[in-house]
Amino acid sequence: MVKTNQHSEKEVQQLFSRIAPQYDSLNDVISLGLQKTWRQKLWRRLSIRDDFQCLDLCCGTGDLTIQAAQQLGPQGLVVGLDFNQEMLNIAQQKIQQAAVSVPVKLQYADVMSLPFAEQSFDIITIGFGLRNVPDAERVLQESYRVLKPGGQFACLEMSQPSTAVIKIFWQLYLKIFPRLAQICGGNYCDYQYLQTTTQSFLSAPQLLQLLQTVGFQHCNYTQLTWGAAALHLGRK
Repeated sequence: MVKTNQHSEKEVQQLFSRIAPQYDSLNDVISLGLQKTWRQKLWRRLSIRDDFQCLDLCCGTGDLTIQAAQQLGPQGLVVGLDFNQEMLNIAQQKIQQAAVSVPVKLQYADVMSLPFAEQSFDIITIGFGLRNVPDAERVLQESYRVLKPGGQFACLEMSQPSTAVIKIFWQLYLKIFPRLAQICGGNYCDYQYLQTTTQSFLSAPQLLQLLQTVGFQHCNYTQLTWGAAALHLGRK
C-alpha cells in the first residue's frame, strides 16, 4: 500500500460530515463554476448505452450520480457509493428533486472494498474523490475488478498545472481559497485540507501510469483549465 492521502479515514470522515451542508455552494464559489463544465466534458468522452449499469464512486452529494442517470434509459441502473452518510443524505434529496427516470441506488460503503461481484458495471466514475482515499491504487484495483470486460473508467480530479506560469498562479490560488471559503461561511481548516491534498496528490502522468499498472487499457488523460484538473480515462 502506498498512501496517497496522509490524513486518517476518521479525519476525512469527520471533515466531510462538517462540510456536507455547504459542500455544493462552496465548491461552486471556489471553482468559479468550472466543476460543472468539467463534469460535462467527462460524459462527452464516454460511450453510453441506455441499458448500462453505472457506478459512481465517492459520489458525495450526487452530482455525477444524477448526471449518470440522465444519460441512461429506464432499463439502466446507477449506483452512487460513498463512506459518508451526511453526504449521501443530501445526494438522496437531490436525486428526488431531479426526478430521474432511471433507478438510482445509494450505497454506504468503503470504496477500497467494493461490495459488488466481479464484472458488475459498464461504467465507473469517480469525481474529486480519489485524492481523499488512503490508497488510490486499491480503489483502482477494485474498480477494475467490478468492471465488465470492455467497461469504461473515468476519473475527474484536481491536478497540478505543468506550465510554470500557470503553476505559480495555481499554487497562489490554493493558498488563498481556504480564506475565500471562510468568507463564504466555511471552515478555514477544512478547506485547507483541500489545498494540501490537491498539492500532494499524484500528478496527471503519475495517475496515468498507475491506471496502466492496475491493468487498464487505452488509458489517456486530458488537462482541464490549464491543468487545474485532469480527466483520466481507461478501459478494462
